[in-house]
Amino acid sequence: MSGPVNPGAGITIPAGFQIQPVDDKLGPGPTPSNPSPAPAPLGVLANFKGSFAGTGFNLIFRPNSGPPTTTTFPNPVSPAPPNPPSENVLELNLTTETLSFSPSLGSVPNRGLEKQNDIFLNGVSYVQAISDVTNIATGKADGTPVPIHLEPGLWMHIPATNSDPLLGESLTRMASIPHGTTINAQCLAPTTSIAGPPTIPPVDITPFPIGGNQQSGGIKFASQTASATNTPRLPQDLSKFIAQGTITQAMLTDPNTVLRNDNVGKTITKTFVFTVSTKAVSPELAGGTANIAFLHGSSAGPNADAAQMSATFWVETVQYSLVVPPFKLGQAPLKITPPTRHPGALVPTFLVNPPVEITVPKTIIVTATQIQYSQVVFLNFAGLTWPHVSVATLVPTTLQTVPASAFN
Repeated sequence: MSGPVNPGAGITIPAGFQIQPVDDKLGPGPTPSNPSPAPAPLGVLANFKGSFAGTGFNLIFRPNSGPPTTTTFPNPVSPAPPNPPSENVLELNLTTETLSFSPSLGSVPNRGLEKQNDIFLNGVSYVQAISDVTNIATGKADGTPVPIHLEPGLWMHIPATNSDPLLGESLTRMASIPHGTTINAQCLAPTTSIAGPPTIPPVDITPFPIGGNQQSGGIKFASQTASATNTPRLPQDLSKFIAQGTITQAMLTDPNTVLRNDNVGKTITKTFVFTVSTKAVSPELAGGTANIAFLHGSSAGPNADAAQMSATFWVETVQYSLVVPPFKLGQAPLKITPPTRHPGALVPTFLVNPPVEITVPKTIIVTATQIQYSQVVFLNFAGLTWPHVSVATLVPTTLQTVPASAFN
């Protein structure tokens, strides 16, 4: 497939917009003992630049209601919805996604109290847009795109503090979701990378009683069996998807199967991994979720309260081989897209301007960033916690400039 063109949401901030303290402007100005700060570091967030696009898989148990908004199914379901255990719908989405980042924000001053000195954060704003492309006629991810998710937010790098709190470098993701949830998810920043590809652990969508856990209290539903055709699930009949390999039992059992399959045949030379979570780790890390009244519900219970979110990100360096055709110095740079190893998968496009004349085709090795993530949101309703899992593999849509050193 040719290189990706980003058709999705973008993000723009004013040219040259860099947050900084105004102490020098409003006070006596910088002094040798108190110089104006340089832009704060980004850490691993320096990899979040430009625009990315890719494909993924979304699985969500959602509530079902009585008439007139009852979700119905092609094949009869027993008991009839919304009678338990048919009070839920397992919705499966084959997805396309765009993820766009702004330039870094500069030096965001956070003021310390007394013994805790001021710190300066830096980060990037982002917009994520996801569409469903599930096609029940073909069993493929070639359906008409239907938008299902839009998320504006911020990724921020927080420097280490030595007093209040005593904490190493950390990251936070702050986001707003149109259903009526906001999140603040934190983690300690990765300090080292992994040489080579990641080891991606399994993830489970099995519900469990509120306050319990999957290990001791998991309750499997019939809709988690891919071959079943009469359960409260959309799509209900997965036979065409199973035949095409686009939705399989392995993917329902462990959605991270999609990420591992995406990496087959790729040369990944380096990986950063980190997991942000809204679950506060006392006393150092904070965070949490906030929901509108409709989601939170009343004494009768929540409609779908987003109680917790965690997301693991793998930021990977992927090698590609490019065949550069004959080239004369002074001609326009070339745009070259490497072949893809997976049908329908996106790959970056590289801008190639050889520093020397190429008389016969030459193979060079180049690299680009790949972002993979696995996100789990715990939705509480009907006495259970329902894991809502989303995974995706994303590659740059921004032209990747090949350095002259690639021709050494």
